[in-house]
Amino acid sequence: MANKTQSPIFVTLQCIQGELVAPKGQYNSFGKYAYRSAEDILEALKPILQKYDAALILQDDIEQIGDRYYVCATATLYAMGETIGTRAYAREDEIKKGMDGSQITGAASSYARKYALNGLFMIDDNKDADTDAYQNQNSQGGQKSSSKPSNTPTQKESKKNSQTAKGGKYITVTEAKKLREEIKNIAESSGGPVITVGQWFVGQLGVEKIELIPADRLAEAQELIAKTKKAKGIE
Repeated sequence: MANKTQSPIFVTLQCIQGELVAPKGQYNSFGKYAYRSAEDILEALKPILQKYDAALILQDDIEQIGDRYYVCATATLYAMGETIGTRAYAREDEIKKGMDGSQITGAASSYARKYALNGLFMIDDNKDADTDAYQNQNSQGGQKSSSKPSNTPTQKESKKNSQTAKGGKYITVTEAKKLREEIKNIAESSGGPVITVGQWFVGQLGVEKIELIPADRLAEAQELIAKTKKAKGIE
């Protein structure tokens, strides 16, 4: 039974998350693996959205960070007179063989939209072929991979980096703990599940979990917390 204090949209979101099964409808014949695209997720969502009288809007924005351009995809769920959404970023390649400028932007848009949807609807793509976790798993299993070695640390290495933060690569354990406390405060004040607010938060930052927030983006994470609390009237 749903908590009576929960915001209606959180209840709707939980129902959609519980029912959604997004198949891996794409196949890469070169790499010989199946994977899901943003389109696969959307096709699976359509009947569920109709069932719960909800709507989903996807929007792309181009943002310049430093000297590179990123596609920022926003997935916004409309239900029960309320909205909730997530964002994800994908960087445009400067040059991609066989693609013109519009195709490069389109590919970045599809990637960003997929991960915005993942964050909103709690789809775990850690084992998908377009993730570093997949490449790490195949390498550990003795399978050959034509991909370049990933610079993304393993979970063990990430924990170590978060605890020591000697190189300043990821936020510290103390900083992560403080952000989690703020997320819990927002969830309790707005009547939503902590896990949903947490998923929304990391989705906005385009990271898998709080401990993997880069140290140089801590201020951005804190600003997001501050803006959210102000919007919801939380002291």
